[in-house]
Amino acid sequence: MPPITTRAIRIHAPGGPEALVLDTVTLAEPGPGEILVRQRFAGVNFVDIYHRTGLYGAPALPAGLGVEAAGEVERVGPDVTGFREGDRIAYAGLPAGGYAERRILPAARAIRLPDSVGFDIAAAVLVRGLTAHMLFERVRPLRPGDIVLIHAAAGGLGLIATQWAKRRGATVIGTVGDARKAALARAHGVDHTILYRETDFVAAARAATGGRGADMAIEGIGGDTLLRTFDAMAPYGLIASVGQVGGSLPTIDVGELGPARSIALARPSVLRHYLPDLAIYPRAAAEVLAEVAAGLRPVIGAMYPLAEAAEAHRALESGGTTGSVLLDL
Repeated sequence: MPPITTRAIRIHAPGGPEALVLDTVTLAEPGPGEILVRQRFAGVNFVDIYHRTGLYGAPALPAGLGVEAAGEVERVGPDVTGFREGDRIAYAGLPAGGYAERRILPAARAIRLPDSVGFDIAAAVLVRGLTAHMLFERVRPLRPGDIVLIHAAAGGLGLIATQWAKRRGATVIGTVGDARKAALARAHGVDHTILYRETDFVAAARAATGGRGADMAIEGIGGDTLLRTFDAMAPYGLIASVGQVGGSLPTIDVGELGPARSIALARPSVLRHYLPDLAIYPRAAAEVLAEVAAGLRPVIGAMYPLAEAAEAHRALESGGTTGSVLLDL
């Protein structure tokens, strides 16, 4: 067989968006337990930025980026059962390598797609949907009547988490950056939108809850936003810190959590522990796809060709995007 070549975005050293290099890479034949995937769309996530900058470390350089994509199986390696050429699949998790036209993938990471789910929808929903699954089914299972505060409610995770929470009977308060994002968030179920640049979100969240505060908060900004969220919580509420878009995470004195506030802080990772667990990952992914079948819809806010991955990173880092950002492969 002729060699397998592909265009792939890789980093040769940590850095800014300019560190993303479009390389032509030769791939080996899929080995035992592996499949070759012709990828169609890849999701762009903040974790990709953390990998690019070196914040979360990187494997031996040069290294690929991208932790979710969708496409078709092109070749099947030895000992692979359950997949054949032409199957439509998606995946989420490590090892990274989604920013590529083709890649070798462990077959255990592949999730078969129903015909009703397009490649673009799969790439837009899987990581964010699995994050919502982790948060609401494992970290703090939602109960009808719960109040959830979601920062960046018009972002990719925010819109999916909102829909997930509403389907379980929760009330959602969402912070957004402008009126356009507020309208989008409300259209996807947010009950109370807060323009955080114009309004004190702590005071607004307390006003929306009759002074009580939220039972759960999803916080991916870090810095002062994380610290101020402490004051937006009800007693026994839980804050899930899922990112640090604002640049850093503060040092926190445990005494800030209680006893006066009596709240909890979690720092769960969907990539480090949830997705590697093959007792959890396939079941959770199937439940995410079931949510899609039942009406959950990601918003694809922007799409870039593979060669413009750096522009996709700049757009995501600017804070101006809404919904999910994809690469068209």
